[in-house]
Amino acid sequence: MMIQMILLPTFVLVGLTFLVLFWRGSDAAKPAANGDWFNYHLHTLFYVVVVLAIQTRHADLIMVLLAWVFVVLQVFQAGFLVTSANSRGSLFFISGALILLAMWLYFAIRVLFLI
Repeated sequence: MMIQMILLPTFVLVGLTFLVLFWRGSDAAKPAANGDWFNYHLHTLFYVVVVLAIQTRHADLIMVLLAWVFVVLQVFQAGFLVTSANSRGSLFFISGALILLAMWLYFAIRVLFLI
């Protein structure tokens, strides 16, 4: 059951990624032009921590809640990216990065200390 719960926000993020790609069209092929390429790195780190949490059986309620918070922040960030030309100073990006850092720290502590 926990696997489905952690995969649901992952599927939402995948859908959001495709939505933004289709919305922006050929502009999405040039992410480094306006600095939003950091979002792709955040998404990659999110997918990796989810896969690792599932494989090591550390996908628990806290990871699921952090995943949902990250995805919701990414939804707001995507809206900001689509409607604004400058995305570097976005509070949503910084908040999402901090939540993702919390996910990684929580995961690392659980794995390293066998909690």
